[in-house]
Amino acid sequence: MSTVAAKPAATDSPKKQPSVISLNLKGKSALYAAWMPMLKGGGLFMQSTKAHQLGDEVLLILQFLDEPVKLPITGKVAWINPPHAANNRPQGVGIQLPDNEVGRELKKRIEGILAPVAKSDRATHTM
Repeated sequence: MSTVAAKPAATDSPKKQPSVISLNLKGKSALYAAWMPMLKGGGLFMQSTKAHQLGDEVLLILQFLDEPVKLPITGKVAWINPPHAANNRPQGVGIQLPDNEVGRELKKRIEGILAPVAKSDRATHTM
């Protein structure tokens, strides 16, 4: 009687850890340029030369308008500006805000801050 050694079961590869990126938007004009209202739930653009793929999870450490509190937000890459993007737009990625209480509250807060310039024709980093 012969025995056959069983192969070890394939293990799932470990889940990729999200990139951690700090984003400091120092004024309303920087917030306006980074805001991405066209993404479901809103999003923020950040300049980056690091390679990202659509759907990559990112831990965004956000600080804006000189507020002392840094807000950690986990989102997904939903937009990519490649190097040498059209109209001299900076290279980087747009991070879609999460569909949770933190994401919805941040979206509401940003829209409140940007309400006076929401219909502006000024260019942003993405459109």
